[in-house]
Amino acid sequence: MAGQTRALVVGLLVCALGAGCKSAPTAFTCVPTDFPRELDKVHLPAYTVEPPDILVIDAIRTVPKPTYRIEVSDTVVVQFGNPLPNEPNTIAAMVEADGTINLGTPYGGPIRVAGLTATEAKEAIEKKVPQKNPLVTVTIAQSRAAQRIAGPHLVRPDGTVGLGVYGSVQVTGLTLPAVKKVIEAHLAEYFHNPEVSVDVQGYNSKLFYVIMDGGGAGQQVFRLPITGNETVLDAIAQVNGLSPVSSTDNIWVARPAPVGGPHQILPVNWQAVSALADTGTNYQLMPGDRVYVAAQHLVAADTFLARVLSPIERLLGVTLLGNYTFRSVAGQNVNGFGGP
Repeated sequence: MAGQTRALVVGLLVCALGAGCKSAPTAFTCVPTDFPRELDKVHLPAYTVEPPDILVIDAIRTVPKPTYRIEVSDTVVVQFGNPLPNEPNTIAAMVEADGTINLGTPYGGPIRVAGLTATEAKEAIEKKVPQKNPLVTVTIAQSRAAQRIAGPHLVRPDGTVGLGVYGSVQVTGLTLPAVKKVIEAHLAEYFHNPEVSVDVQGYNSKLFYVIMDGGGAGQQVFRLPITGNETVLDAIAQVNGLSPVSSTDNIWVARPAPVGGPHQILPVNWQAVSALADTGTNYQLMPGDRVYVAAQHLVAADTFLARVLSPIERLLGVTLLGNYTFRSVAGQNVNGFGGP
């Protein structure tokens, strides 16, 4: 019986140690020297826009086409070729909420222009001003469209950005210069030679991951944005360092490869990176990289043993408790009915 128990314990220990041993899978006989590292970084490829990035768009030039109808909050510039004496020949006025612009009392006060084209507004002003042959020219200096276009825009799940009443534009997979071109081409239907600027306000689609093994007690996955300058050391710093159960001997970077392609596993010498400032394995991270931190073997083995032995201990505990209860009840019966 003692021999069987000893064999059982040894077997469990072997299984526990086997469960706790997790080392970096081998993908390369040796790590290629062309992988970018801390002191030999490379520039990332041109950024491609994807959901849920946030783009900031600025309307540099949005001059409406002649068929454009003036709206509230537009800025209208009125020029008089034959102005009144002592009065300005150019007046810039914003269209008020009631649809009028105020050119001042000498020029007839408020004049309704909302809903009119520039030509129609010119005719309305010429009818209202007191002098003859005023030679009026009306231009729209700034349309409310700029307010609708400008500002931050979330790239939607369908890959588009919204431009208010001017619809939406597909931008997924495009670089920033390409996004600028497609937006300008879309707005050309409404404006004369529109010009916009586009930049990324929120880099939300390009990520890397840090996976901390809990030694058989689950794993923690940290999803972190990438800016193009992070290394393995930066990644560990962003998750507040290694956990108490982390193994400093089993850390590696897993780099995504095409389906069916070879796995790219880059072992990290953590002691050299952290204590010796050795940059040899402090790799520059790329979008999609996984920094995997395995747990200590003994911690994983301990967790494995605890899970195996816990049901046995619970069963033995219930058995012993039942046996003790039975003996206690039996003893009370003897003392109460048949004892002295």
